[in-house]
Amino acid sequence: MLKRALVLTSSLFALVAVQAVAQDAPKPAPMPPAVPAARDIDYPGVMTVAVDATDIQRRIFRIHETIPVKPGELVLLAPKWLPGDHEPDGEVVKMAGFTFAGNGSPIAWTRDTVEVNAFHLTVPAGVTEITADFQYLAPVTGDVGRVVVTPDMLNLQWTFATLYPAGYYVSRIPVTASVRLPAGWSQGSGLDVAATSADNVVSFKQVSFETLIDSPLFAGRNFKRIDLDPGAAVPVHLDIVADKASSLEVPEDVVAIHRKLVQQAYKLYGAHHYDHYDFLVAATDSLGGIGLEHHRSSENSVETNYFTEWKTAFVGRDLLAHEFTHSWNGKFRRPYDLWTPDYQMPMRDSLLWVYEGQTEYWGNVLAARSGLFDKDQYLGRLAVLAGYYDNLAARQWRDLQDTTNDPIIAQRAAQSWPNWQASEEYYDQGAFIWLDADTLIRQKTGGSKSLDDFAKAFFGVKNGDWGTVTYTFDDVVRTLNAIYPYDWKTFLETRLKDHGQKPPFDGITRAGYKLVYTDTPNDYFKGRETLRKFTDFSYSLGFAVGKDGNLRNVLWDSLAFKAGLTIGTTIVAVNGDEYDADSLKDAIKAAKGTKAPIELLVKKDGHFRTVSFDYHGGLRYPNLVRIDGTPDLWADILAEKK
Repeated sequence: MLKRALVLTSSLFALVAVQAVAQDAPKPAPMPPAVPAARDIDYPGVMTVAVDATDIQRRIFRIHETIPVKPGELVLLAPKWLPGDHEPDGEVVKMAGFTFAGNGSPIAWTRDTVEVNAFHLTVPAGVTEITADFQYLAPVTGDVGRVVVTPDMLNLQWTFATLYPAGYYVSRIPVTASVRLPAGWSQGSGLDVAATSADNVVSFKQVSFETLIDSPLFAGRNFKRIDLDPGAAVPVHLDIVADKASSLEVPEDVVAIHRKLVQQAYKLYGAHHYDHYDFLVAATDSLGGIGLEHHRSSENSVETNYFTEWKTAFVGRDLLAHEFTHSWNGKFRRPYDLWTPDYQMPMRDSLLWVYEGQTEYWGNVLAARSGLFDKDQYLGRLAVLAGYYDNLAARQWRDLQDTTNDPIIAQRAAQSWPNWQASEEYYDQGAFIWLDADTLIRQKTGGSKSLDDFAKAFFGVKNGDWGTVTYTFDDVVRTLNAIYPYDWKTFLETRLKDHGQKPPFDGITRAGYKLVYTDTPNDYFKGRETLRKFTDFSYSLGFAVGKDGNLRNVLWDSLAFKAGLTIGTTIVAVNGDEYDADSLKDAIKAAKGTKAPIELLVKKDGHFRTVSFDYHGGLRYPNLVRIDGTPDLWADILAEKK
């Protein structure tokens, strides 16, 4: 009996222990209350935002807001999902010093533990308006983030200088804004100026919060405004800030080209979707690079010699045409799953191959039609892209549709193996889809129809309206079929889901050209190397290398890859002699047709080793050449519209 009692007692203790363990098992903590969803109702009152942007030495923006409120719980949001970025890359991490007050008394706040861009406040009874004060700590070096302030200019984006109340469509929140600029500075933006004070406070007319966020400004001590459509009822201006005053000296023939860009866009789309438009352009080596679309403006960073050395500095000249096109494609017509009522609801990017891909196509076509670059420069750029996609290893496993998720997945972070990982291919590979469609329509209709007709039908509606009209995949197919009846659904789906070995060159071939590799780079290829400060051996040894000898890129499964080279490896010597780009070019040329290896002494992580390349194919650069006996459709595609 005693033994049995001991066994029963032991079992009882074991059961209690198991129950205790079960009771102590972790359970998920409850989530905090959801941030109030946006409602399509008017916000009760007008917000004000005042930015002091005069601390250019420390690069600190100081912001003061007044927000009409009612007593009770309030959630204020810093913009998170930013229009044009297609991703949750709000700048709350650089916003600091938050204080809130009502009737002169401080109001406590708590940051949301999940949506960390959300601030919870309890508004006391009797308070009808609160103030919010904080700073935006702009990057003091490029290592911290994109530089938006220099001693000579600044780029104010309201996304980093505002908080807004949750629970409302941003289009239904009215706001007045002002900015204090350094003495002597001038500004350009898509906003209408109400007044400018003696101490250089620029006050803007009331707009919706949506319009404010969509209307950044460039300001600087060296500023020039050029009228791109003189006498027009709907003004278009070129607002330039520059590191040096000499960069503002724009020759008249260059002004004429930019004026032609405006007119060629009007002839292509047949409508406009703004009451005025400002190209905001920074000619700079100091301000961080940018190309970002807005409904009534665009932010554009160009080289300091963009206007002054027109004959030689042509790489990247499609930027203004691209961002201008976005006023039609992306701002006015917008993918249904990308449009959101506020900056908290997640965006979905499934149609970026239209939003960005067709904009990339039209941006380059309009650049050529207006004279931003000529046909040879255009074809040189197309050859560079063709070489890229002819050797993009990622196409083996990743289709174009999947890359539309990349803004959310990668947020443009650096990659170790970009040739295998791929990135935002919906831009240029998307443009190849639209070249394919354009040439197909032209071929099938004997030139009587083209993608120009699609552009006018799809984007050229509601002239003067600068609201937003959303679209779906089926809307795209329906409009294409109205231009030329065809199985466009299959056409598009096949190209979006293809990740085989065949590069997407049907449009190039139909236009009368083919990709070849020669030992001489075209002018665009050389200009790209100069601009990016590297030498590109991608199509011979399989890498691109900077002036310092550091590898900038290594192609997946290339000779360099098989030799174990990676980004960050430094080439020290070529065949026993100190490295420079010309010595490597000479070594590649000398090895052609021989059996002699090319030997590189390389360094990585403090270790040296010699790498031998059994390569004898010479220098190889992508170029487009005519296909004999075929029509040259580029003559029609790039022709200036009359």
